[in-house]
Amino acid sequence: MDTPRPYNAVSDFVDRNVEQGLGDKLAFIEGKNTLTYGALQTATYKMANLLRSMGIKREARVAILMHDTVDWPVVYWGALRAGVVPVCLNTLLTADQYEYMFTDSRVEALFVSAGLLPVIEPLIPQMGSLHQVVVVDGDGQDYPDLQTLLEAADDTAETADTCSDETAFWLYSSGSTGAPKGVRHVHSSPMYVAEHFGKQVLELQPGDICFSAAKLFFAYGYGAAMAIPMAVGATAVLFAGRPTPQTVLDVMNTYNPTLFFGVPTLYAAMLADNSCTPQNGSSRLRLCISAGEALPEDVGKNWAKRMNVDILDGIGSTEMLHVFLSNWPDDVNYGTSGKEIPGYKLRLVDEDGSEVGVDEIGELLVSGGSAADGYWNQRAKSRATFAGEWTHTGDKYTRNEQGYYTYCGRTDDMFKVSGRWVSPFEVEQALVAHPSVLEVAVVAHEDDENLTKPKAFVVLNSGVSQEGLFELLKEHVKESVGPWKYPRWIDFVDDLPKTATGKIQRFKLRV
Repeated sequence: MDTPRPYNAVSDFVDRNVEQGLGDKLAFIEGKNTLTYGALQTATYKMANLLRSMGIKREARVAILMHDTVDWPVVYWGALRAGVVPVCLNTLLTADQYEYMFTDSRVEALFVSAGLLPVIEPLIPQMGSLHQVVVVDGDGQDYPDLQTLLEAADDTAETADTCSDETAFWLYSSGSTGAPKGVRHVHSSPMYVAEHFGKQVLELQPGDICFSAAKLFFAYGYGAAMAIPMAVGATAVLFAGRPTPQTVLDVMNTYNPTLFFGVPTLYAAMLADNSCTPQNGSSRLRLCISAGEALPEDVGKNWAKRMNVDILDGIGSTEMLHVFLSNWPDDVNYGTSGKEIPGYKLRLVDEDGSEVGVDEIGELLVSGGSAADGYWNQRAKSRATFAGEWTHTGDKYTRNEQGYYTYCGRTDDMFKVSGRWVSPFEVEQALVAHPSVLEVAVVAHEDDENLTKPKAFVVLNSGVSQEGLFELLKEHVKESVGPWKYPRWIDFVDDLPKTATGKIQRFKLRV
């Protein structure tokens, strides 16, 4: 895919749809609020003028700390039109985490949902670079209101003559393995994702309606609810609340999306809810997609059996912006992440960087045009992750003779038992296949002789008793994946530590 060097992504995702006659078509739906492509275009002109009137210069950074409402794309695309860089922030963090990100990114303005204002308001006086705060969707108290400011702004504006290789926006990594890092993406990356995964794998059309449980601040949600549908003039349903099985079903039943983007923990929770049936979902649903973490085989098969729709499991990353390895609509192989998608190249390498053989474990490297431009102010980590055209994912995989990739675990999560590699995910799949188990995480743990063995943290299905399960689950794993892989310890817990995007934070369990 060749992108012109003078290029601003807003011209492709917003203006082109209007030029092609889709100005009256719904771009976004959120509750009773809707936004057409034409109204979005006008709002982004106003937003660009607002930023300029606030004294925000080109290439400066502004923070988006907003729930998924129709205002989110207005602020985002308006910033790009002005050549300003939006930093998209997770809405579920603590004040300390926001303080770190504000300080790290040196944002000059913050656009924040009214409901999130109490969390960050105490930080504002001590943030040296943060000069202006605008409140969205609610009482801003002493702070200006976005809608009022937009109404007063001019509705014509020049689009910044940015470059395809210029930083367009930031996302912060999820923090599943430690402190989050500012990931810089360029203007050409969103269309690269849309062209290769959205059009070639998902075969998205203008008549499609996409609903993503993953939020817009999350790379997966960004692609699913904005880049992929907007690239073809389709419609996205936004949901500002917390995606529980019931709220997701309610949205599906109301808006009848054709594609649903979820994460493994949500699919598992929905299967545990008896009200999750085709009759209570979307009558138009043609595909479900999963990313964020590997989908357990049992979850995928049970979903397809109950809902009559396949889940396409795949893998992406904040560093690559979206999915680069996936199952396909006509080629679903549950228990694997599928095959590489067009536009991307994959390699599996050992600790020395040499290619591994068929069915051998190696770290997954990926090459493709959506790779980030590096981490902000993290030179050593940037050099370790972005090695020339290849991006190190930190994920361990095997590849079989047919070209299917099977996830084994994060590089930091893998360990050896009796000299043989153990995949935590393989053990987790075996455990979650047991009818008593809802969720599980497996980590390495040392016994009294300082030998490493698997330890499992298990969340049981509602109403299930722990009595007698320890031995049953151990034998279940021995029979399913191998006698040396069974967990020597099992802790039954109420929940597992997760990032706000649903990824299990296994490093918090390794104590």
